Amino acid sequence: MTLQVFVVGEKLTPGPLDVFLVTEDHQVVDLPPVRHQAKLSCDIGRWLFFRVRTPAVPQRIAKGAMGGGGDFGKGKGKGKKGKGKGKGKGKGKQEEKQWAPMTKLGRLVNDGKIQNLEEIYLHSLPIKEPEIIDHFYPPGSLKDEVLKIHPVQKMTSAGQTNRFVCYVLVGDTNGHIGLGSKCAKEVATAIRGGIIAAKLNLIPVRRGFWGNRIGLPHTVPMKVHGKCGSVRCRLIPAPRGSGIVGSPVMKKMMAFAGISDCFTCSCGHTRTTANFAKATFEALKATYGYLTPDLWKPTNHCKSPFQEWSDWLSQSQKARIIPVVDAAY
Repeated sequence: MTLQVFVVGEKLTPGPLDVFLVTEDHQVVDLPPVRHQAKLSCDIGRWLFFRVRTPAVPQRIAKGAMGGGGDFGKGKGKGKKGKGKGKGKGKGKQEEKQWAPMTKLGRLVNDGKIQNLEEIYLHSLPIKEPEIIDHFYPPGSLKDEVLKIHPVQKMTSAGQTNRFVCYVLVGDTNGHIGLGSKCAKEVATAIRGGIIAAKLNLIPVRRGFWGNRIGLPHTVPMKVHGKCGSVRCRLIPAPRGSGIVGSPVMKKMMAFAGISDCFTCSCGHTRTTANFAKATFEALKATYGYLTPDLWKPTNHCKSPFQEWSDWLSQSQKARIIPVVDAAY
C-alpha cells in the first residue's frame, strides 16, 4: 500500500529526522524519528525526499504522490507514475503542446515561407524562439548533451542561496552546433533552460579540406582562433584520418559540429570547462568569418525574408497554431 517515503528536514541536520509515509488513499502516516539516513534507506525504501515540514506539506505531497496528473484529471501527468488514473476528462494525459509564433521570423517559419535554416543564417536574422529550431529538426535528429553542472552560491540578507549552473551542447553532426547555459534552483530546470539557450545559439560551422577536394568536407577550412577569459583555443586543419587531436571537451564539440579531423592548440586555464567550451565555440563560429578566395566570385544577393514578405507580415492576421511534438530533453 505504501507509495513513497518522505524524510522531512535538512540534509545536514545532525538530529533525528521526522519521517512520514503517503499511502494510495492519500493518508499520511507518521513514523518514529530516525537518526541515520543510510539506515532509513536500507530499511524502508529508496524514495527519499528532504523537505521542511509545514502544515500544507503532507496534503501537497500526497496529491503529487500519484504523479500530478492522476488527481481528478488535472495536470500533465508527469513525475513518478506520471500517467495516473485520475477522474474527469483529463485522466492524467499529457496535453499536446501548441506553438503560437510571437516574432515575424516565427510567423514566416510557421507558414512555410522559409524552407531551411540556411535562409535565416544568410540574412543574419536573430532566432528568438526555440520552436523555430524544432520546426526544422524532427524529434531525435538534434542531439544534446550536458557538458557540466556545478553549484553556485550567493550571499543575501537571508543567508546563502544555492543554485545550479548547467552548460548544454546541441548539434546535428552535420555543420550546426549550439552552446547554452542556464542557472536555476533545480537541476532539471537548469538542464531544460540550457537546452533552450543552446537552440537559440545554434550556429552554422563551415567545413573544408586539408588538401585536394576529394570526398566530403572533413576538417576546418582554415586556422581559426577563439578565446574566453584566460583560455585561448586554436583549430588547425588536419589530413583525412588524423582524427580530433585534442581534449575530450573538444572532441565532443567537434563531433557535434560534424568535423572528423582537426589539430588543436590551447592555453590558459583550460580546466575551466565553461570557458574552454566557449572558446572552442567562438573558434567554430569564426569559420564563417573569413572570405576565402573561393568566395570572391560575385553573387546575386536576394531580398531579406522580411522585405520579401512585408505585405504578408503587415496583414493583421492571427498566427496559425499547429501542434508540435515535444523535443527530446
